[in-house]
Amino acid sequence: MFEFDPNKKYQKTTKTSSLIRFQDCDPLRHLNNAKYFDYYFNAREDQVPKLYGIKQSVIFSEYNAVWVVYNHQIAYLRPAGMGEWVKIFSRIIWHNHNTVLIEYFMTDDEETQLKNVLWSTLRYVSNTGNSTEHPEKITQYLDAVCIRDFDIEATDFQERIRQIKLEIVSKVK
Repeated sequence: MFEFDPNKKYQKTTKTSSLIRFQDCDPLRHLNNAKYFDYYFNAREDQVPKLYGIKQSVIFSEYNAVWVVYNHQIAYLRPAGMGEWVKIFSRIIWHNHNTVLIEYFMTDDEETQLKNVLWSTLRYVSNTGNSTEHPEKITQYLDAVCIRDFDIEATDFQERIRQIKLEIVSKVK
């Protein structure tokens, strides 16, 4: 059962440490471009149930609907190398009645260098394959875990990369 406590203060950003595996790298010993998706999605899948008490399978069984990806924007800024420990972050930065925008980014283990940024846009879709609106309980959950003060109309992907770099630099100082 999907449990959500509207009175609880939820962490907005998930963070996971991960080791870049040999089998996921290209001949230059860099993480293969397609593998970034696996690292991001696995990290979020591991963290969301722990932090928020929500699983995709439970949402689907209770509401006969689930989020499906319909768009990605990705920037490869610095390579993640074989055997390197990295930090993987994810957060919901925007949502409306049937759409969610999840932001992922990867840094080095010390969180001083931004390696990659990914935006994944997801649509809430019924078991018949049609777009459907978020139920009230899901909307309350999204409101509770979504970062504040993000203006999707005024911020494009490149601007967001600059903002994340500034966020990382300000933590280092």
